[in-house]
Amino acid sequence: MEIVNGLHQLKVQVPNNPVGFTLPYVFEVPGGASIIDPGWDADVVLDELTLQLGDIGVSLRDIKQVIVTHVHPDHYGLAARVKEASDCEVLVHAKDIEFMRWRATELPRTDIDAWFGRNGMPANPNGQSNVGGRMGRWMTGMDPDRTIEDGERLPVGDFELQVMWTPGHSPGHACFYEENLELLLTGDHVLPTISPNVGLWPGSESDPLGDYMRSLQRLRGLAVKRVLPAHEYDFEDLEARLDGLEAHHEARLQEVIDAMSDGAETGYEIARGIKWSIGHLDGFDYMTQRAAMTETMAHLEHLMREGRIAMREEGGRAFFYLS
Repeated sequence: MEIVNGLHQLKVQVPNNPVGFTLPYVFEVPGGASIIDPGWDADVVLDELTLQLGDIGVSLRDIKQVIVTHVHPDHYGLAARVKEASDCEVLVHAKDIEFMRWRATELPRTDIDAWFGRNGMPANPNGQSNVGGRMGRWMTGMDPDRTIEDGERLPVGDFELQVMWTPGHSPGHACFYEENLELLLTGDHVLPTISPNVGLWPGSESDPLGDYMRSLQRLRGLAVKRVLPAHEYDFEDLEARLDGLEAHHEARLQEVIDAMSDGAETGYEIARGIKWSIGHLDGFDYMTQRAAMTETMAHLEHLMREGRIAMREEGGRAFFYLS
């Protein structure tokens, strides 16, 4: 789909994943094209990307630049194979490269099972052991040719993209603002109906939810006619969606408080008290439960930093209580 003259939106699948698909964006540049978020590393996705590029008169060899909103595999995954085909330049925010290296080196050393257990989550009934190493490899990708920084302006053919650092979903997530055309490419930071995963990782000392909420505020007041996300579909009313995302997380924080008021003390008990959009925590598979736990722990961390709750350790378990 052509967004404006010289800018195209593609659609490639994310295999075996409920998110469904990723929306790469292709900019025509002299002698070829630049692409944002080429998609998941799988043969079927590469075939889809190649076919859709061909529909707009571009081959993989014509790609001059791969720009990435963040290093999750449904965005960064194909970057290495595109570069192999085209010898293009690959650009990623510096903070996400730090994150990728941390996940590949430090996270596998973390006893992830112990961290979940410390927060009350039962052991996997299927006997799956620590998945830190697999998680690390899942995130590992090629190093970029160069990193991008907040406020940097990237000339991309007839377009100029301003880098807007928007951490939360990942530490180095970046949006890209085309001021002249009032277009905002939001990656996973702002999606039309989905709230992106904002999780606290074992071994991290960050406040990802606080980062995310501040990043939403940073987009306030931008002149935006059209929002171009990496999933679902493009839309127009940025301010209304920012309102909705902020309200969602404020409601989730209150759900955490309410669960604690009802007697929940561990992260797992609190996660069971949250109204998840896909059902009750007890019905999730084990890995989805873990993802829900990282989101719950991000909200608990944020509430602790605000002084609204506190935590004590007892018998190798973490217990949360209202301040």
